Amino acid sequence: MNNARNIAFWVVLFLLVLALFNLFSGGNSTLQSRESTYTEFVQAVEDNSVSSVTIDGEQVRYRTSDGTDHVTIKPEDAEVTNLLVDNNVPVRAEPQEQSGFQSFLISLLPFLLLIGVWIYFMNRMQGGGRGGAMGFGKSKAKLLTEKHGRVTFDEVAGIDEAKEELEEIVEFLRNPQKFSRLGGKIPKGALLVGPPGTGKTLLARAIAGEAGVPFFTISGSDFVEMFVGVGASRVRDMFEQAKKNAPCIVFIDEIDAVGRNRGSGYGGGNDEREQTLNQLLVEMDGFESNEGVIIIAATNRRDVLDPALLRPGRFDRQVTVPNPDLKGREKILGVHARKTPLGPDVDLRIIARGTPGFSGADLANLVNEAALMAARVGRRFITMVDFENAKDKVMMGAERRSMVLTADQKEKTAYHEAGHAIVGLTLPQCDPVYKATIIPRGGALGMVVSLPEIDRLNWHKSECEEKLAMTMAGKAAEIIKYGDGNVSNGPAGDIQQASALARAMVLRWGMSDKVGNIDYAEAHEGYQGNTAGLSVSAHTKELIEDEVRRFIHEAYERAYQILTDRKEEWQRLAEGLLEYETLTGEEIQRVIKGEPPHKGDDEGGAAAQEDKPSVTAIPKTKPKAKPSGDLEPEPSA
Repeated sequence: MNNARNIAFWVVLFLLVLALFNLFSGGNSTLQSRESTYTEFVQAVEDNSVSSVTIDGEQVRYRTSDGTDHVTIKPEDAEVTNLLVDNNVPVRAEPQEQSGFQSFLISLLPFLLLIGVWIYFMNRMQGGGRGGAMGFGKSKAKLLTEKHGRVTFDEVAGIDEAKEELEEIVEFLRNPQKFSRLGGKIPKGALLVGPPGTGKTLLARAIAGEAGVPFFTISGSDFVEMFVGVGASRVRDMFEQAKKNAPCIVFIDEIDAVGRNRGSGYGGGNDEREQTLNQLLVEMDGFESNEGVIIIAATNRRDVLDPALLRPGRFDRQVTVPNPDLKGREKILGVHARKTPLGPDVDLRIIARGTPGFSGADLANLVNEAALMAARVGRRFITMVDFENAKDKVMMGAERRSMVLTADQKEKTAYHEAGHAIVGLTLPQCDPVYKATIIPRGGALGMVVSLPEIDRLNWHKSECEEKLAMTMAGKAAEIIKYGDGNVSNGPAGDIQQASALARAMVLRWGMSDKVGNIDYAEAHEGYQGNTAGLSVSAHTKELIEDEVRRFIHEAYERAYQILTDRKEEWQRLAEGLLEYETLTGEEIQRVIKGEPPHKGDDEGGAAAQEDKPSVTAIPKTKPKAKPSGDLEPEPSA
C-alpha cells in the first residue's frame, strides 16, 4: 500500500513537471520574439519584407526577410488576412485550444507542485506514519500474523525458567476462564530483562505464536518525535488498536528509550519523552481497564527505568533472560543446527562447553560461520574442524597470516605466550589451558586461552590471585629471557587486565584486609550517581592504590618464581610454539615433556594439526591493538 502511494506521488510529480516544461517551452518563441507595433507590421508587409506570418488569436507572429522574429497584437477590426493575401505573404493560423479554465489550471500548476512536495517531505519527516502528513499522532505499531512467520516455544531453547514464567500468559490467552473463576488476574505486563542477544524478542514472538492472538510490535523510539504531544497521541492510538483486537499482545522493544526515569534530564519534566511515558503509565493502569491487552517489553537497562513503570499493576512480572548455561547452549546449538547438515564427528556438547558466556545470538553466528567455512572449502556437511575454526574466528578474530613478523618478534611472542601457559598449567585453580598460538589474530600477535570446566558464577580470593599470576606471567617471561632493559610494550594488555581485576578485589569485593569490606568503587572512580558528593580521603585513596599495587606485585613475583623453577619446560614450549605456531592443551603437555606434539608424527607441523580439533574458550575481553611489540589479550577466560 505504501509502495503504491509512493509510485502514484512520483507519477503525479512527473506529470506536473512535464506540464510546466511544456508551458514554458511553448512560450519560448514568444519570449525570444521582438515586440513591434501593428503599424510597423503593416509597413513591413507593404514593403514585401515579411517572409511568413502566424496568427494565434489576437497575437500575430511574423518573420522578416533578415530572419528576425517579431510579435504584435492586431486590433479587433483589422483585416489582417486580406492584407497578407494581397501582398502574397504565407499565412498560418493556430487554433485556440486552451479555454479560460485550462489557462487557470496551468497557472495553478506551480503552486500545486510546491504543495505536493511540501506534503511529501512532511510525511517523510514524520516517518511515514498512518494517515500521511496529517497522521503524526497515529501509532506505528505493526501487526504481525502467521503470514510473517509463526514462532513457537519449540524454537526457543536455553532459557527454560523464562519460558515457564511466561507460560501462564499463554494459558490465560487460550483459556481466560481458568483463572478468572478463581478470582485470579493475569499480569498486565511482563518485562523481559537481559543482556543483548539472549532471545527477549524471540520469546515475545513465541508467546504470540503459542497463544494464536494478534501481536503488535513497536520500538520505544517510535513514540518520540520532534513535536511535543505526538508520542502521547501514538500511545493512545496504539492502545485503541489493541482494545479492538483483544485479546492480544503488545510488544515494546527497547522500552528504555521512552521509559527512562523522569526528572533526570533537561526541560523541567515537560519534554516529549516524559509526556509519552506519562501517557503510557495512564494507559497501562489508569481509570480505564485494558482487559485482554497484555504488554510485554524488553530492555537490557532495567536500572534506568522509572519506578512507576515497574510497580505492580503495570509490569507485574519481571522475567530475567540471562546468557545460557552449558545445557542451554547445547540446546540452542541444536535448534540452530537443525537446518544444517552435520558431520558424524560433530559433538554439540563439546562446542557448548567451549563457548562460555555466549548468548543465543552469538551461538547462531557461530553455526553460521561454521557453515560458511565448510561451504568455502566445498564440503557437503559441517565438521568439527569447521566449528573449531569458526569459534576461533568469533572469539579471537581472523588469522592474519599475511602479517610480516621478524624472527625476533616471533621469538619474543613465543616466550611471552609460553610464560602464560606454564603458569596457568602450574597453578591448580587456573582454568585449564586449551590453546596457545603465536599466529596474529585481530589485534594480538599471540594468545593463550583457557577453558573453565564449568560455567563460573563467582570468584574466590585465591582464584583471583592465581589468575593475576597467570596474567603477569607474560612480562615475567620477557624479563627472565631478555632482561629488564629489553622488556617490550607487549604486556600492556596484561597490565590493564590485572589492574582491573586487582581494583575490583579491593574496591568492590572486599578482598583486602587493610581496606575492609566497603564498596569504594563509585567514590574512588568519581561516579556521580546515587552517591553524588561522596568522597574518600587522600589517605584512603593512597591505601587503595597500595593494596592494588601489592596484589599485582605479589602475582608478578609468583609468576617469576614459577617460570624460574620450570625454566626448561617453559623453553621447550616456546620452541614448540616457534615450530608449530599453534598448540592445543594435549599438545602442550606433550611438548613440555620433550615429546612431539602429534603421536606417530615426528615431523609435526601445522598441516598435522589441522585435522585435530582443538577446544578453546572465549577471553573475557577482546584483544586490544597496541602500537607495536607483542600484543596481548586476556590470557584466560
